[in-house]
Amino acid sequence: MEHKACNIRYNVIMFPAIFLDRDGVIIENRASYVRSWEDVAIYPQAVLALARIRSSPYKIVIVTNQSAVGRGLLSFQDAEAISSRLVAGLESAGCRIDGVFMCPHTPEDHCACRKPQPGLILQAAQALSLDISRSMMIGDAWSDLLAGYHAGVRQNVLLRTGRGQQQSLLPRPPGLEGAFIFDTLAQALEALVLPSSSLTDQLFFSTD
Repeated sequence: MEHKACNIRYNVIMFPAIFLDRDGVIIENRASYVRSWEDVAIYPQAVLALARIRSSPYKIVIVTNQSAVGRGLLSFQDAEAISSRLVAGLESAGCRIDGVFMCPHTPEDHCACRKPQPGLILQAAQALSLDISRSMMIGDAWSDLLAGYHAGVRQNVLLRTGRGQQQSLLPRPPGLEGAFIFDTLAQALEALVLPSSSLTDQLFFSTD
């Protein structure tokens, strides 16, 4: 009789995660895309905020669309090198980044990983043993949050940095009625992650 191995894994520790968009959340957006390190401008408040949650129980994961690769504006290797240099800089400033997952496709490719599709989040969850139901997605566009919604994260957060101010004026997509809106990543993490926060609901977030 043939016996097949069961794929069920017991006693596997699952971690909550903070999924972060990159451009517009950690670094400034560029209308003509981030094509080289010279295009990278890091938000100082984001660095300080990430350093403050270094010891939190959350895995910190960057999930980023980089269609400049699919458009032929830079190679996949160059895009990876930019992200690697960014992570190195963040880590040298006391931050912790547990993974970077990048979609190189254009919208016309109709892939499963480009946000608002949930593919990047699902890839990260598989690779890093993440509990999506206890995780949050933070981005500067509704498409970021839709990826979180489709993946099944507990909380979606829109920032007013990057494209976020303009996005916040648009109608909320179905399913994101309860998404929080903050001015910056620092405010979001202060309210939602740091245990020392005492002003959470009253001051820092809005669902307006």
